[in-house]
Amino acid sequence: MSGEPEDEIEASRAPLLEHLVELRSRLIVCVIALFVGFVICFVFSTQIFTLLLHPFNVASGLLAVRAQEAKGGGAFDILGALTGAKNMFLVLTGLREAPPVPGKVTQLVFTAPLEFFFTKVKLSALGAVALTFPVLAQQVYAFVAPGLYKRERRAFLPFLIASPVLFALGAAMVYFMILPFVLWFAASQQIVGVSGISVNLLPKVSEYLDLVTTLLLAFGLCFQLPVVLTLLGMAGLVNSKMLMAGWRYAVVGVVVVAAVITPPDPISQTLLSVPIIGLYFISIGCVWLIELRRKKEDDARGVTVT
Repeated sequence: MSGEPEDEIEASRAPLLEHLVELRSRLIVCVIALFVGFVICFVFSTQIFTLLLHPFNVASGLLAVRAQEAKGGGAFDILGALTGAKNMFLVLTGLREAPPVPGKVTQLVFTAPLEFFFTKVKLSALGAVALTFPVLAQQVYAFVAPGLYKRERRAFLPFLIASPVLFALGAAMVYFMILPFVLWFAASQQIVGVSGISVNLLPKVSEYLDLVTTLLLAFGLCFQLPVVLTLLGMAGLVNSKMLMAGWRYAVVGVVVVAAVITPPDPISQTLLSVPIIGLYFISIGCVWLIELRRKKEDDARGVTVT
């Protein structure tokens, strides 16, 4: 019985040269997939960039709601402020149409001749990675799987599914909530029609894409916290009691990380910190479930854990 895992590995053993040949073939598949994905994304790069402007349009709607509410009340109108906050939330969630702004168009600029072209190239490269991720992940798993025991392969598959799902949740939060708030906060700093002075927000296309990708990566990677802590729990490096005892330090660490990787505004920092803290406690529950299952398996085998 104890020889079964070793037999399993022996059955998949291969010479080094065969591993290198297989690695080369899988790298070729990945490169071809990325190239095809890049070409597809570059063909539709204008449409993809337009899609990324949706948060900017929502921010303009939030600004219009705020301006409309400001006309109807004074500086100390608490009820009006609460009504304005409610209307902004309804616009943000799509439950209410933003008031129309005559002649208002979403305007970005580029100040170098090839700036927008290279922005589309960068966007296409990022899109190619996202589009071909299932192929890339399948190639990595297919190369690694023969060196894993059967139970290790079964344990690895849920994380292969959970990781992109959590990344997508983080990206969706950025797209529908964080970016509109950040851009609204930026647009609210404009000076329009005051003593003949005009200070308008005209972001560059490259800087806008950098902001979008920074927030997408920051939130997507931070949302991997349950995957990382659960893997550490499976490896026995952490346990639920340890994680629960150190929750105060974890909260401080999350706030510091959010302050470092997000733009320097309190809105995006807070909106990143709160869900990550929630995911930390969810991770504690996942680690506890792993410990419970491990204890049941040990009890079934008659093993005493000290």
